[in-house]
Amino acid sequence: MIARYTRPEMAAIWTEENKLAIWLRIEVLACEGRHAILDEIPARDLAIIRRRAGFSVARCRQIERRTHHDVIAFLENVAERIGKTPARHVHQGLTSSDILDTALALQLRQSADRLLRGLDELRRAIAKQARKHRATPMMGRSHGVHAEPITFGLKMALMYDEFGRARERLLRAREEISVGKLSGAVGTRAHFDPRVEAWVCRRLGLRAATLATQVVQRDRHAAFMAALAIAGASIERWAIEFRHLQRTEVLEIEERFAARQKGSSAMPHKRNPITAERLTGQARLLRGNLVAALENVPLWHERDISHSSVERVILPDSCILLDFMLADLTRLVAEMKVYPENMRRNMARSKGLHHSQQVLLALTRRGLPRKEAYEIVQRAAMAAWNDPGPADFREHLSREPRFRGLLDARELDRCFDDSAHFRHNRQVFRKLGLI
Repeated sequence: MIARYTRPEMAAIWTEENKLAIWLRIEVLACEGRHAILDEIPARDLAIIRRRAGFSVARCRQIERRTHHDVIAFLENVAERIGKTPARHVHQGLTSSDILDTALALQLRQSADRLLRGLDELRRAIAKQARKHRATPMMGRSHGVHAEPITFGLKMALMYDEFGRARERLLRAREEISVGKLSGAVGTRAHFDPRVEAWVCRRLGLRAATLATQVVQRDRHAAFMAALAIAGASIERWAIEFRHLQRTEVLEIEERFAARQKGSSAMPHKRNPITAERLTGQARLLRGNLVAALENVPLWHERDISHSSVERVILPDSCILLDFMLADLTRLVAEMKVYPENMRRNMARSKGLHHSQQVLLALTRRGLPRKEAYEIVQRAAMAAWNDPGPADFREHLSREPRFRGLLDARELDRCFDDSAHFRHNRQVFRKLGLI
C-alpha cells in the first residue's frame, strides 16, 4: 500500500528505517538522562554511546530470524556497534514496550502533522470553489427531492466548515496520542527513575504517561483512529454528494475527465465518477480499522500482545490511506467542472414549487390560519406537479378559488423572488473567513 497510495512524506514515517531511528533516539536519550540527572553512566561511556550508536535494518532482520523478537534484535545490533562495556547501559531498566509505544506516539504525531497539512490543502481548494460560486444558484434537495434554492458556493462553504471540524478533531487526537512511557514491565517505574522518564519525553515533544501498565493504554489509539475514521466519513459524505450531482439527469458538477482517459471497456461514451466512488469504498476501510482499534482497548491485566499484530496493520494503513484520500479529494474539488446552466435548468424543472414556503408564510402573515394556508398552497403545488403542460406553480395558485385576492401582485412577486433565499449568505461566508 505504501508504494501506491501515499505521498513520500507519509511513506517515510512508516518505514522500518524511521521506526528504528526513533528507537535509537529514545535509547540514547535515556542514557543521556540517566547521566545528566542520576550520574549513573560515566561520561566516557556516554560519549562512546553517542558516537557509535547506530543500526542496520538488514542486520536487525538477520538477528530477528534467530531471536523472533524485534527489540532484542535491534538492541543486539546496537550493542555490536557500541561495544560491550558501554552497551551495558543501553535499555537499562526498560522494557520493549517502553521503546515501542513511545516511538509509536512519535510516528502517529508525525502522521497527524502530515494529515493536518493535507486537510489545509483540501480546505484551500474548497474555499476557492466556495468563493467562485458564492452567487451561483442551484436547487437544494432534501430526501433527494427539490426543496428550496441554495448556491453552490454555500454548499462548498458547508464542506469547508465540516473539514474545519475534522482538523480540530485531529488536533485533539494528536494531543491525546502524544504520550510516551519509560516505566518498565508493569508501569511502576521500579527500575527507571520517573525524573528521567519525564526528561526523555520532554525532549521528544511528548508527555510522560501519568500512569501506564506495560503499555500506554489503547483508548488513546482508539481516539486517534476515530478522528481518522470520522474524517473518512466526511470524505465519503462529499464523495456521495458529488456522485449524485454528476448523474446524467442532474449533471450539475463533473469530475475532471482527462483527454485520453477511458470510462468503460464496453461503452466509449462513459465518463464515470471514479474518484468519488473510490473514496466511498476507502472510507469503509477506515471504519473497519476503527472497530479493530476499539477492540484493542481491553487487554489482559497489565498487558497482553493481542493488540500488537493489529496495530502493525491498521495504524500505518489508516494514516497512509487517509493521506491518499485527502489528496484525491483535493484534486477532485480543485479540478471539478461546475455547470451553472444545468443548475438553473434543474431549478426550472419544478415549475416554481420551491417558492411554496414563501407563499405559505405570506398567507399566514395576512392572518390566514396555518392549516388553511397550507392546504391552499399544497393543492396548487400538487396541481402544478401533476400538470404535464407548461402551467407553473404561480399559474395554479391563480386558479385556486380560495387564494384569489389574498395577496396583491407586489406581495406575490416577493414570494417568487429567489434572492430571499440568499440574503444571509454573505454573513455565513464572513463567519467562516471566506470573505
